[in-house]
Amino acid sequence: MSFLASRLSRIKPSPTIAVTQKARELKAAGRDVIGLGAGEPDFDTPDNIKQAAIRAIEAGDTKYTAVDGTPALKEAVVDKFKRDNALSYSTEQITVGTGGKQILYNALMATLDPGDEVIIPAPYWVSYPDMVLLAEGEPVIVPCPQNNGFKLLAEDLEKAITPRTKWIILNSPSNPTGAGYTRDDMKALTDVLVRHPHVHVMTDDMYEKLVYDDFEFCTPAQVEPTLHERTLTVNGVSKAYCMTGWRIGFAGGPKELIKAMAKVQSQSTSNPSSVSQAAAVEALSGQQDFIAENNRVFRERRDLVVEALNRCEGLSCPRPEGAFYVYPSCSGLIGKTTPQGKTLETDEDFVTYLLESEGVAVVQGAAFGLSPHFRISYATATEALEDACQRIERACAALS
Repeated sequence: MSFLASRLSRIKPSPTIAVTQKARELKAAGRDVIGLGAGEPDFDTPDNIKQAAIRAIEAGDTKYTAVDGTPALKEAVVDKFKRDNALSYSTEQITVGTGGKQILYNALMATLDPGDEVIIPAPYWVSYPDMVLLAEGEPVIVPCPQNNGFKLLAEDLEKAITPRTKWIILNSPSNPTGAGYTRDDMKALTDVLVRHPHVHVMTDDMYEKLVYDDFEFCTPAQVEPTLHERTLTVNGVSKAYCMTGWRIGFAGGPKELIKAMAKVQSQSTSNPSSVSQAAAVEALSGQQDFIAENNRVFRERRDLVVEALNRCEGLSCPRPEGAFYVYPSCSGLIGKTTPQGKTLETDEDFVTYLLESEGVAVVQGAAFGLSPHFRISYATATEALEDACQRIERACAALS
């Protein structure tokens, strides 16, 4: 009889973390590896944010805080939602956790009973289905193929809703595709949700500020105010503020839910780091001009990668609206043979071949629920991206 809980058999380790770890191990063993697996900006945390953390340490701001966030950070989050999203919350409707991932996890643990369903459009961030399974819910995966712009259509949402549906998780701009929902796209979905009052909406807006060209971000409760009391609007400082390691996520939602999430957090991690919270206040309230400059670099990298991949035999790569990922199709390579004589049958086969033959680490589409694709993070140095794209082109050309 196993010592381990049976619920662990329902989930798998994060594939994106696994790819990053494998790349690190190969590098440590002396291999020349370019890691394009991690969803992490390569820019440093801005100085004003770092200085706020240093001041907090020097002031002795190193004690426990309220379980789900300091009053100062909650006020900063209230102001952020009002300023950026035209959403009104009181501080009692705000929760702060150790990264956006904990916010999502707390919400699912606080609300799901065995058999409750959560609609998840695919491609999805790898953790959504596993978090639902850990909370004893049932993920309902709705495929959103490339010809739909990797976005959920209203008719597909309508079909997926059942009496057991408790949540839908929406992520825009998306990890892994970078696809963003326009206001019209979002309105079509919120119109469906208005007709189904038992369904709650969980938004993952982590890439809100990383948008390009003329794309304008919107979030469900902003587009359809009647959903305000049924929506948990989740965000954080990891991506836009280059603070992945600081681990601060936050959300606004109905008081009853926020209180329940605090209860879960009180029996798991308790409060997020006091120093990180002080830094996050400065991130949300201080100067924001570096975001536009970072986005300019990200946009240039996106264009570089999209153009390079579309030159590769057998690959097809759409140009995303936001985030720092591309999600090319490798369907044109399935069935081809490597120089070592192995037939590529899946996107995982292609990703393995790419790592072994050219030392480029990317993540297979199967990890995100839609194949045959793979995800590249272009949040890395431009020179490394140029080198990686040349290696990918070489790997594709070597197939027969």
